[in-house]
This record gives sequence, structure tokens and C-alpha cells, in this order.
Amino acid sequence: MPSKTGMTMTFMQHLEVLRKHLLRMAAAVFIASLVCFVSWDFLFNTLLFGPKDPDFATYRAFCWLSEKTGIEAMCLESIPLELLNTQMSGQFSLHIWLSIMGGMVIAFPYIVYEIWRFIAPGLTDKERGASRFFILVVSGLFFLGAAFGYYLIVPLSVQFLANYTISPEIQNIIEVSSYLSMVASVSVACGFLFELPVLIYFLVRMGLVTATFLRTYRRHALIILLIVAAVITPPDVMSQILVTLPLYALFEVGILVASWSEKNDKQHA
Repeated sequence: MPSKTGMTMTFMQHLEVLRKHLLRMAAAVFIASLVCFVSWDFLFNTLLFGPKDPDFATYRAFCWLSEKTGIEAMCLESIPLELLNTQMSGQFSLHIWLSIMGGMVIAFPYIVYEIWRFIAPGLTDKERGASRFFILVVSGLFFLGAAFGYYLIVPLSVQFLANYTISPEIQNIIEVSSYLSMVASVSVACGFLFELPVLIYFLVRMGLVTATFLRTYRRHALIILLIVAAVITPPDVMSQILVTLPLYALFEVGILVASWSEKNDKQHA
């Protein structure tokens, strides 16, 4: 890969450049994590514990739909969910790890920017110009997916699992780490899954797949997406379907992106 001066860099020089980019990424995550750590009240009581509050925005929307449709079951008055901590350092550990996770989410656009800065010197001027929207697209898809998971999949999962019982003899007192890990992991996982069109674009650029291949194996892709949705969501069929639908729509967008990329390559061949 040539450097900014036009000279070819050695492997060790590449590693040194990569090290500097990784250090800047780590610094950004550290600073963002500190912000999350000191903002513990908003992080936990407002953001993470929000989906267990009947006054959460999603539940209010369900109540509005209930009034319009007359389906009373859609409106919740309470969520029978009690959280419990059973470890001495449990709350402190959660504070640390969720602050780090929150820092990674906040710093995500900067991380993408550093990745782009690392690969940009190896691109041609034409490719570099075409990739100007890379950071915006990747970050936008990630935050869109995270918001989808947080405002739709997480509330539905909480509602389903908190009210699911197999015997009146069993009382649901949930370990707080179990609840928080579900909220955080589902939201972040949905964020990464929404990067599907970007993944398809790079696979096409590397010559691993084509638009024709993707069209031919649509049904197989749908099955794979269903499996992925089942892995990242709780055992709730509705949540799995709601994750699969936008993922399949993004797969179709990926096919359009693949077709555009192939057409663009032919025009400039």
C-alpha cells in the first residue's frame, strides 16, 4: 500500500500505522466510557431500565393503537418484573462493563472513521471519492438498527418474558445482569445486523458474491436470516419475525447495491 508521499510502505510500517489508529480508537472509547460512567443515572435509570417502565414510549404507542383499534390487550398497565442482584460486586461490575459498551456505541462513528483513514491511502482517487459517504452510511445503519432493537424488539421481549409463566408456584425475580445484558446485547446486535448492505457491498467488491448469486439464493438467505434472528432475540416468535423482516429488506437493498456496483465496474472497465 502506498503512503501519502506515494512511497510503498513495508509490513512493519503498516503495523505502526495500524497501531496509531488502534490507539486513537481506544482513546475515543475510553473517553466515551468515562462519560457513560459519570452519567450512570441516565444510562441505567432512563436508558436501560426504560423498557421495563409501562410509561416507555413504545408502550405508550401500543396504548394509542389500542384506543384506535379497540384491542385492549395491546395496552399495558404494569410489567411484573422485579430485578435482583445476588453478588457483592454485581452492581459495580455492571456499571463498569455497561459503561464500556456504551462508550463503544458512542464512539462507533469515530471508530469507523479511523478504519476508513487506515484503508484510504490504498484506494485510488476515484475509489476514495466514492467512499466519502462510507462513515455516514455505516454509522447511520448501525444507529438505525440499534434504535430498532431498543424501541421495538426489547420492549416486546420484556413484555413477553416478564408475563410468561408455566406455574403460579414460580415467582419471576430476574437477576439484574440477565435483564441488562438482554437489553444491551439485543440493541447492539440489531445495530450490527443492519450493516448487511455494507457487508454485501464488500463481498461483491472482493468477488465473493454477485447480484445474480444473491437473487438465485434468496430463499436460502431468508432461512439464514431467520436463524440469525432466533439467535439474537429471546425465544419469542414475534420478535424473531420482526427482526427478520427488516433484515430481508436490507438483503434486497444489498442486491440493488451489488447490481449498481457491477454496473459501475462495467462502465469504467
